[in-house]
Amino acid sequence: ELSVVQWSSSGGLVAYSDSRSQPDEVPASIKKKVVVLGTGWAGTSFLKDLDASMYDVQVVSPRNYFAFTPLLPSVTCGTVEARSIVEPVRNIIKKRNGEIQFWEADCLKIDAENNKIFCKANFDNNTVGSEEFSLEYDYLVVAVGAQVNTFNTPGVKENCHFLKDLEDAQRLRRTVIDCFEKAVLPDLTEEERRTNLHFVIVGGGPTGVEFAAELHDFLIEDLVNIYPTVKDLVKISVVQSGDHILNTFDERISSFAEQKFSRDGIEVQTGCRVVSVSDKEITMKMKPTGELCSIPHGLVLWSTGISTRPVVKDFMEQIGQGKRRILATNEWLRVKETENVYALGDCATIDQRKIMDDIVAIFEAADTDNSGTLTMVEFRAVVDDIIARYPQVETYLNNQHLGDLTDLLKDAMSEDKKEVDIEGFKKAIHLVDSQTTSLPATAQVAGQQGKYLAKCFNRKNQCKEHPEGPRRFAGPGGTRHFFAPFRYKHFGQFAPLGGEQAAAELPGDWVSMGHSTQWLWYSVYASKQVSWRTRMLVVSDWTRRFIFGRDSSRI
Repeated sequence: ELSVVQWSSSGGLVAYSDSRSQPDEVPASIKKKVVVLGTGWAGTSFLKDLDASMYDVQVVSPRNYFAFTPLLPSVTCGTVEARSIVEPVRNIIKKRNGEIQFWEADCLKIDAENNKIFCKANFDNNTVGSEEFSLEYDYLVVAVGAQVNTFNTPGVKENCHFLKDLEDAQRLRRTVIDCFEKAVLPDLTEEERRTNLHFVIVGGGPTGVEFAAELHDFLIEDLVNIYPTVKDLVKISVVQSGDHILNTFDERISSFAEQKFSRDGIEVQTGCRVVSVSDKEITMKMKPTGELCSIPHGLVLWSTGISTRPVVKDFMEQIGQGKRRILATNEWLRVKETENVYALGDCATIDQRKIMDDIVAIFEAADTDNSGTLTMVEFRAVVDDIIARYPQVETYLNNQHLGDLTDLLKDAMSEDKKEVDIEGFKKAIHLVDSQTTSLPATAQVAGQQGKYLAKCFNRKNQCKEHPEGPRRFAGPGGTRHFFAPFRYKHFGQFAPLGGEQAAAELPGDWVSMGHSTQWLWYSVYASKQVSWRTRMLVVSDWTRRFIFGRDSSRI
């Protein structure tokens, strides 16, 4: 039993299903309140799979729509229209079992001690009545996403564009056109025209690279015909603090992207750290030499990572996580130091428990005859629970090309005795925790987390009676966790590079690059749309662009 309220924004890839079983509805008098904060990938995925007939569900978000954020770079240059990638939240929740209430407002504060949130609606027009309200909850699902990380660099907030949400993309689109319109005004010097047409992207990750590629295509395919007098004055620069762009991808993709950008005339400056941004210049420090240099710009896109939102930071202070950089949850997505608050998507990270923290408990659980040593038979009895409880084990085995966890134990066993003591067991297992990594802040991760948590909520009562999770090594002997921990499954990632070419990193260490990969990108992104309406709109936008080109109107 639950009641839900939601508030968030984030990005990713996930497929949604409208089908679900319909158990007997829980009487309204005993439904628990679940409050969901956010309508990004995590929140929307949670809502789409939650059986709302079991709970009193409420959603709080400053935006009354879900945006398909992987296509935001396409919006900046008119390849797709803004309304083609959004689905109203009320359209999504009206298809659910049971009633879900939605409130368009910002969550200002989470009162963890009293199970209450405080919200305020922000409307431009004068509205009658109070815009502030509070909501109580039995369970809180925090999916508010993250904000852009400026690293406190002077001038970034005042002089840079961002690409985190739909409003950012629309603002960026208008500014791109403004730069060209300014550049063709009479009485400007050539240097002033060049400055207006210098587009600088700070950050060589997927967002920055895709925007650079979209902008280059917009220039080559459309703007050269509309602004022929300044076509040779345009310059696109990508500034990256690391040694390569797309450094989270396979190095073959990173190299392919750099070579293609070089052929296209897109300047890539690596090893540069931005120290300040003014309305006319961006100042950088060259890492190898320590030299400072300033370059003029017409537009700067800042795309260098994310940081925690103030409302989440305040909540972290309340629950004793104030010294952490990001909100920490356990493997079941429940916020640590709380009993009824869950966090999904970009606003949180899973604090994976290390196997060495429980190594003694695991040894004792496996040592059924209390001999002080483990045989292979005893160890095999707990192997499945270990792999289910500690995801890093499977990652380590794959990286070491080992077929089974028992292979680690064989080397630790003595020749004459096929058994191992506690010290030998620790020695065999201790490297496994080196594979503990944080999940990337992507829409794919957020979508899978929302889907997982909804399944847990739907099966909460059944799993209390019949637990489905692995053995509790550190808890009461013989008991099991109610649910299996969240396990992320990576389906690959794309990097569109312009010129109808893309690169993709696919499961199984497969790498694909070129024109065929771009068509794979089209098909995947069309299929992952949240509704048939947006799917048709996006495909029609792509078709329109092929036939008529992009629209350069400043609207």
